[in-house]
This record gives sequence, structure tokens and C-alpha cells, in this order.
Amino acid sequence: MDKSLREFSWDILEMIDMGIHVVDSKGVTVFYNAAMGRLEMTEPSDMMGKGLAEMFPSLNRGSSTLLYVLQTGETIVDRVQTYFNYRGQEITTINTTCPLLKNNRVIGAVEIARDITKLRELAEKVSYTRKKGNERQPRQTRERLRYGFTDIIGESRGIRDAVGIAEKVAHTSSPVLIYGETGTGKEMFAQSIHRAGMRGGQAFVTQNCAALPESLLEGILFGTVKGGFTGAVDRPGLFELADRGTLLLDEINSMGTGLQAKMLRVLQDGFVRRIGDTGVTPVDVRIISTANKDPMKSMEDGTLRKDLFYRLSVVYIKIPPLRERKEDIPVLSRHFINRFNARLKKNVTGLADGVKDLFVKYDWPGNVRELENAVEGAMNVANGDIIELCDLPPYLFGDDDGHREKTGGYTLPVYGPAEGGPALDDMLDDMEREIIINALKSSGGNVTRSAEKLNIKRQTLQYKMKKYGLRM
Repeated sequence: MDKSLREFSWDILEMIDMGIHVVDSKGVTVFYNAAMGRLEMTEPSDMMGKGLAEMFPSLNRGSSTLLYVLQTGETIVDRVQTYFNYRGQEITTINTTCPLLKNNRVIGAVEIARDITKLRELAEKVSYTRKKGNERQPRQTRERLRYGFTDIIGESRGIRDAVGIAEKVAHTSSPVLIYGETGTGKEMFAQSIHRAGMRGGQAFVTQNCAALPESLLEGILFGTVKGGFTGAVDRPGLFELADRGTLLLDEINSMGTGLQAKMLRVLQDGFVRRIGDTGVTPVDVRIISTANKDPMKSMEDGTLRKDLFYRLSVVYIKIPPLRERKEDIPVLSRHFINRFNARLKKNVTGLADGVKDLFVKYDWPGNVRELENAVEGAMNVANGDIIELCDLPPYLFGDDDGHREKTGGYTLPVYGPAEGGPALDDMLDDMEREIIINALKSSGGNVTRSAEKLNIKRQTLQYKMKKYGLRM
């Protein structure tokens, strides 16, 4: 790299509002920005050319993230580190540390540090369910429980089987693991199980395991005591707050394996120990966990401990993706239309035939949530009482596993010889209709510009739009 460019890169790093510390292979500082100096209460000029052991005598290869990375070549993500500088001042940061490699050899390491105090303040904003006398569930938590079994829409075999299992286990306290792709309704199932069961009047507490670093998530789950670490206060964890109720652990497959081991101990013993505490607190909590990745694959790649999986999956519920229960699309569409009619002050009565066909052929990678969003978006722009193809978001018009192929800017249905197919006139009408729709889309709904693109008169285009039921 050109020397001037290298100096320019250092200038950029100096302006970043996160602590950055770069050392060579011997642990000697080669870059140290002002933000890191503020975190460690050290002058950057005092750090340059000095070894870590000289400036931070409390650190060694076992306690220093930088020295550990230099020795192992492994990357560390979001680890809390408490140590002392050479003046004896205590420092607590959360660090991500990476090796610097050249020809597969570690030539240094870079550490990005953040003040954990700010992250703790963020964590403290997490909504807690608090016990007040005999009232175990505050009003705001009851209001958050929006779903019950009647809200789960569908008549397909897969969804009814899943609901049947959930209804049976609602009256027990056994752990439940719900697996489903994003948008299939995992939290809807979890809330329904809680509301229908013996704990329905007790606390329902949720935590997304992917939302926070492992070190902060541990404190939120198990609680903290004053003096347990710098800035710690006496605070109950979610296990205590959910006592006699239900704790929903969302995206359990995203929880760090170290914390998974501690989770397993709590589930086995029924006791929780706050961070920094010497005593334990008994808890009676039903655990419902969800996974958006196949747990079998998570165990294979090591992101989910097998022993924790067996503990959490006493009851295992798999929610089928929408592509595997397409017979439910019409009833789901009607349900969403009715909902958004009231919300958007509309009077939409249904879907055009072309929309119905597209909905059935589309794979819905975002599942029921994607269908809901597509219906809501279409109703926002629909002019009539029917949702037309031209009202749908453009991304829905793609290949459908070979059932449609793109031809000249529009999509043409492909009919096999055994299917019989429609008459030629009908096929030509379908083609013409889709060509007009694409022209209208590309012209932002402007009829005059669309007619110019199609090289026909505006009156002719208006006639054809009326013929095919297209409204812009």
C-alpha cells in the first residue's frame, strides 16, 4: 500500500467512535486511537511502541483477548473483559478481537472495544415482567399476549397436526421446542400454548437470543447482584421474573454454546444463580423455545448442544412452511383482506383469478408473514374491490420452479402435453394481459406513456384494460 494511503487509513480509524487497538506479533502497540484511550483512561501517545504487559500488568495470555488471539489465531466476538491499567484503574469493555494474517501466519491482532456501560443501559430497557404482591403478571404483559389458538388460520393437515399437538401440551408444564422457518408463526403458537394452559394467568416473558451478546444475555436471563462486576446492580433475571409462568426463548439456536451449558444446569436443577451471587434462587418456569433453523442441522454444525436440545424438546412441534400447505392460501388471504379492510377503510372483496394463480404458484420464502405483507401492500394501492396483478409487489413475478418461464419481458404459462392446456385464444389473452400489466408497471401506472410503449392508441389501451379488468 502507498505510504500516503496507509496514513490516510490510520486517520480514518482515528475518527471512529469505537476503541481500536492494533498490536504486532509480539504484543507491541502499533496503533491506538483516541476512543480506546478514553475507554482505558490512557494517553494514546503513552501506548505507542509499548508492550501490553507493560501498560496493563494485570493481563496475561489467559486474561487478555489480544494476547489470546496472537497465540491461537482464533477470532473472539463480543467478550466482556475487566482489567486494570498501569495506574491501577479498573476498566470493563466488550471486545471483538481478530488476528491479522499474512501467508497464513499471525503477524498481529486488532481489537475493537466498546464501553459496556452503554450496552448495559440498552439492556436495561428490555421489558421485564415484574411481580407485585399476588399479581404475577402486569397489565402491559397481558396486553402483549395477542394470540390464541383461534388466531392460527389454516385447514391443511400439516397445520392442524401442529395445532393439535400444541393444544394437548398446553395443559402441562413440559418444555416445548417449536421449529419453523421465519414467518411461519412460532410466537403465535407459543402465546397460544401459554394462554390455554394452567399458567395462562401468570407471567409470559420473551427474550430473543440473537438480540444481545452472550455476556449481556447471561445477565438478563439469570440476573445480577451489586458488586458482581463494575456497574452491576441488584436485578432479577428473566427466570425469576417468569417464576410460575412461561419463558419464551426465541431463536435458541443463536445462543452461544457457553451460555447453553449454563442454561442446561438451570433447567436440570431448577435453581438460578445471579451473576456475582453466592446463593441460588429456586424457580418454577415453563420453557418454550423456538428455532428458525433445523435443530438437527444446528446440532451437526455445533451451534446447538445436543444435551440442551433433548432437554428443551420434550415436546417438539414443527410448523410447516407455507409452500407445503398452499391449500391454506385462499383462507389466509380472506383473513388478511378482512383485517386490512377495517384498518385501511377499504372494501376489497377478494382476489382476481390471476392473483389466485400466482399466489398458489409462488413459493413464499417469507411464509405467512410475507403473504400478509403482500396483501396489505396490494390493498394500499388497489383502486377497486378486487386485488389485481398490477397491485402486487414486483418481486412476486418470478420463476415458479419451472411452471413459468420469462419471455420478452412478460411471463408465459408453460403447459405440458398431458395437461391439455387452454385454448389458443385464451393463451393469447393471457399473454396480452401480462404485456399490458408490465407496460403499466414500468410507466408507473401512466396510461398515456404505457400506450406509447406498446405503440397503440390510448383509447385502445383503455379498452383492453377494461376488457381484462385492470384498474390503475
